[in-house]
Amino acid sequence: MKEIIKLWFDTGEYSKPVSSSLLFLRIITSVFMLTHGYRKLLMLTGGGPIQFADPLGMGVTTSLILAVFAEVVCSVLLIVGLATRFSALPLLFTMIVAALVVHADDGFARKELPLLYATVYLVITLIGPGRFSLDHLIHRKLKQ
Repeated sequence: MKEIIKLWFDTGEYSKPVSSSLLFLRIITSVFMLTHGYRKLLMLTGGGPIQFADPLGMGVTTSLILAVFAEVVCSVLLIVGLATRFSALPLLFTMIVAALVVHADDGFARKELPLLYATVYLVITLIGPGRFSLDHLIHRKLKQ
């Protein structure tokens, strides 16, 4: 079990420039995503009627809560590099659903942005956050 945990917190043996690039990618992408999530958070906490897509049939409130979790909570976790691979997965899933389910009948122009985000989250999931992250500190502790 410890080996699986170490794998998920593995930040790779990347050079400083590569790790700096990963940090930049995580921060910029997350800040942009937070602008989407913040609007959804206001919708969720605003007290008014919720008008949100229900692409998976779980109810609009549940769908909105899951989107807020991904776009706000997971974005903040990506910024600091904590549980980075885990945090990128809900974002990846949310963007795939947005592109292929919510915007299924729309043209490519409506799918392009969520697909671009999905690509970034897939890369982060696969290669990790780099050395400039809390995950790196955790991984170093686990190696001892």
